[in-house]
Amino acid sequence: MEHSLTVARTARYQQLGELSAATRRVWFVAHGYGQLAAYFVRHFAPLVAADPHLVIIAPEGLSRFYLNGTGGRVGATWMTKENRLAEIDDYIAYLNQLAATVLPQAAPDAAVTVLGFSQGAATISRWLTRAAFRPAQLILWAGAFPPDMDFSVATRLLKGLPVTLVCGTEDEFIKNEDLQKQQEFLRRLGVEPTLIRFAGTHTLDRETLLELAV
Repeated sequence: MEHSLTVARTARYQQLGELSAATRRVWFVAHGYGQLAAYFVRHFAPLVAADPHLVIIAPEGLSRFYLNGTGGRVGATWMTKENRLAEIDDYIAYLNQLAATVLPQAAPDAAVTVLGFSQGAATISRWLTRAAFRPAQLILWAGAFPPDMDFSVATRLLKGLPVTLVCGTEDEFIKNEDLQKQQEFLRRLGVEPTLIRFAGTHTLDRETLLELAV
């Protein structure tokens, strides 16, 4: 017979910029499948260099694994299909604790942007339905708002929330039809998302990030 036990464990995250009462903007950015926060967060360094009042927080998925075989490079994941609901509960609890630690160190009226890349898009969407704060904007980059979420909960979350979809024109995992379906799905939830395309593949793009940070 299977049982479950909730335990404390150590989670890690990366930070760019110094948190203080002068911090006017905070971005929480969630990596994709098989990535590590230490490498993912480097894409956001130009944003902090351009704005000393911006801080980037990059949490890392709680599960890590070898990307090839039993050694070498390591990646992280937010969840798998195994014990799925418990993994979602675990990462939401982690992200809520992280926000409760970070946000009080910033200005009380600091604007919060939440960006999820690939697998991280569904991760942060689920998180926001149970977060204690409301973001200024939601950016889903090469990923989608999870269609399995409760319709009424998703509608409340997205009401009046600016949502931006970003995807490379040569993204090997997302077709034009997928983007169209995501736009239509969000419209059914009462959102008219902004769509941004850039010349590139399944990755982050420096110039697009700078434009979003303006």
